[in-house]
Amino acid sequence: MAAYESLNYMDEDSLFTEDELMVRNTVRDFVTKEVMPTLQEANRKEEFPKHLIPRFAEMGLLGSTIQGYDCPGLGHIAYGLLMQELERADSGIRSFCSVQGALVMYPIFAYGSEEQRKKYLPKLAAGQLIGCFGLTEPDAGSNPGGMLTRAEKVPGGYKLNGNKMWITNGSVADLAIVWAKLDGKVRGFIVEKGTEGFSTSLMKGKFSLRVSVTSELHLQNCVVPEANILPNGEGLKAPLGCLTQARFGIAWGVIGAANACYHEALHYAKARIIFDGKPLAAHQLPQAKLAKMVQEITKAQLLAIQLGKLKESGRLQPHHVSLAKMNNCRMALDVARDARDMLGGNGIIDEYPVIRHLMNLETVNTYEGTEDIHRLVIGQEITGIPAFR
Repeated sequence: MAAYESLNYMDEDSLFTEDELMVRNTVRDFVTKEVMPTLQEANRKEEFPKHLIPRFAEMGLLGSTIQGYDCPGLGHIAYGLLMQELERADSGIRSFCSVQGALVMYPIFAYGSEEQRKKYLPKLAAGQLIGCFGLTEPDAGSNPGGMLTRAEKVPGGYKLNGNKMWITNGSVADLAIVWAKLDGKVRGFIVEKGTEGFSTSLMKGKFSLRVSVTSELHLQNCVVPEANILPNGEGLKAPLGCLTQARFGIAWGVIGAANACYHEALHYAKARIIFDGKPLAAHQLPQAKLAKMVQEITKAQLLAIQLGKLKESGRLQPHHVSLAKMNNCRMALDVARDARDMLGGNGIIDEYPVIRHLMNLETVNTYEGTEDIHRLVIGQEITGIPAFR
């Protein structure tokens, strides 16, 4: 098969700087040579390729946009492009880096004290510490304000009680950013592995994101010291602000998964000879499917680029991210389904990456705000009327 190139139908590459393209191409080469060869076996065994973590750190993939604290300080468009390349390999690989940067390092950077930043951020950037983000609960997903986890002030710190679910990296994490209600207000706490009363359990049997570690967090009279509360950030806006960072990366990342499926379908269609001795790609219906993929991926690319420009100019709003996350996840899922159809029976075996991307994207379309929740965010923005209840 021809070497991978992302779709560039409207010369989108001309909209990037040389530095941004260098970041993309460097990560693309790393993904091709070091990440993708591990994925078939990791997906079959439902295991995360932990040996890649030091390389993620060396490549500047952990906390990429944070300034200082031994972090890379990349621009947001460069970050989007590297998320795209990581998800071209696997959504679980992108999820690992996305959670570490946007949901662990970002809240410490944005809401933590200077002492917390100095203590944790350099080690998180170096991959010496792994983190997770504890917001979702068994009975509080799309409505995080319904969380039952509680924090109580006790001498020298805070006592936490509750359970978190669907937590990426949970069982391999050295620390968790846990959100709990303290006196009725949502606050963030840094809970370190080994703290008495804090435990995790691995969620097995997933048919999606199989290379990603997904866990439950259990807090039973877990006492964290006073120094471990995030001092700058009170209310639900704090964790939602973290999710805005993560959703930005998702909106870019899924373009990589869609590109991978399109690339596979295109080259398969050119090589597969059918009834009349012609390749599949010589027929109208396959060409129509490929054209639709080009149409939708191109629109998603342009939307992501504008999203990046808004973020870099300080004008990005959560409803902008909702549109991009909603649109691009649905686009990628539809592209994956069409690609699977074009591959016929070969579309369901893991010799080809399409079925893995298709299963992964079912999750990505759901987590960090379902498609319908983002529709309601957009609806509220354009009508001024919240319709969540």
